[in-house]
Amino acid sequence: MNAARDAGESDATVLTGCTVVDARVLDGVAPLPDAAVWVRGDRIAAVGPAGEVLAEAGAAGEYRRVDLGGAYLTPGLVNMHTHLSLSLPGQGGDTVKGLNPHELAYYMADGARRTLLCGVTTVRCVAEKDHADFALRRAIASGQAIGPRIFTAGRALVSTGGHGHEGTDTLECDGADGFRRGVRSQVKAGADLIKVMISGGIAGQHEAIHTRQLFTDELTAVIETAHAWGRKVTAHAGPAPVIAEAVALGLDCVEHGYQLTPEVTAAMAAQGTALVPTLLVTRCKEFFDELGVPEWMQRRSLDAGPRHLDSYAMALAAGVEVLLGSDMPPFWTFEGTNASVRELEHMADSGLGPARALHAGTLGPVRWLGAEADLGTVELGKYADLVAMDADPLASASAFRGVRWVMSGGRVVRDDQTGWAAA
Repeated sequence: MNAARDAGESDATVLTGCTVVDARVLDGVAPLPDAAVWVRGDRIAAVGPAGEVLAEAGAAGEYRRVDLGGAYLTPGLVNMHTHLSLSLPGQGGDTVKGLNPHELAYYMADGARRTLLCGVTTVRCVAEKDHADFALRRAIASGQAIGPRIFTAGRALVSTGGHGHEGTDTLECDGADGFRRGVRSQVKAGADLIKVMISGGIAGQHEAIHTRQLFTDELTAVIETAHAWGRKVTAHAGPAPVIAEAVALGLDCVEHGYQLTPEVTAAMAAQGTALVPTLLVTRCKEFFDELGVPEWMQRRSLDAGPRHLDSYAMALAAGVEVLLGSDMPPFWTFEGTNASVRELEHMADSGLGPARALHAGTLGPVRWLGAEADLGTVELGKYADLVAMDADPLASASAFRGVRWVMSGGRVVRDDQTGWAAA
């Protein structure tokens, strides 16, 4: 992504033949047809009518011109529930668990590259094995690997025997002091946020979705310690009672929320607690079959689907901020597209609509991450993390199925017209 440019190649590019669209449409900023975007280095230097931008760029010196052929140009997607080292129960997961540290690094790097090429330019990792995510983040930032911008929680915190305890992507803790140490250990490693498992889930054979896994003093310790260090906290959580308690204590985000209630969603909206619903995880039999996921987990997942969708509807009705997150690997080919786009379609089609879905997949996550000064819109000064597609994303979230051009930090990493894709 950040590889050196060819000798003599300008670091300025003007993108033409496009309509610029981003989530500011919800604030009254209309799409800009016949637009041009001037990219200088890794950031956007100007956005506006093509003639004006071309004149401005020309006055500043040489540039390359890229005609996008009438495409819609948007910010890249942000996937807020990513596991590049995911290993579910079953044969596919066992293969990942069996990788040695060197093999795991290559496996995750390949997943990062594939994630970027499908148009996801930023991810939030919420439990990765062996702290390999930190090495991968450094490699991408230095240009040694190709992938999205990474915000990561490091290892997720769990109680002894809690959800996900079997893997090296979690850290078992007990008691308030133990969980305080857990938070600090992830911050020490370089975590941007903290992930904690506060209930059971789909993938734990000896638990139920509604199983409570932290006591109040432990949950308080996680949230207080993380906030003291300037880190937000997101929680794997299914049932309403434990979510209600966590929200009252200041929880910043809920993952999944399988069993919400109107009372809990109202509290989430009032507190400003976001929801990453991961609707895919209760409607992905094809994915489970591909990985050889056992029948007990498939049944638990698929049977939870109707209640999960009801919970999502309650969150929308209450005005909870919902954010894109697939849980499945972001790049995974699924139902004719990739997991990130399929999740966005579910969110849009289940009540969010395409304009708000664009916000949920771009600016909303960026604001939660505190990165809105650099990402999330097509504006002067932002990183040039951009994707182009032929269909209008304001007409349907399915437009993202047709992403055919991707730029990350001012570098084109995919261009279907020329057949170029970063390898």
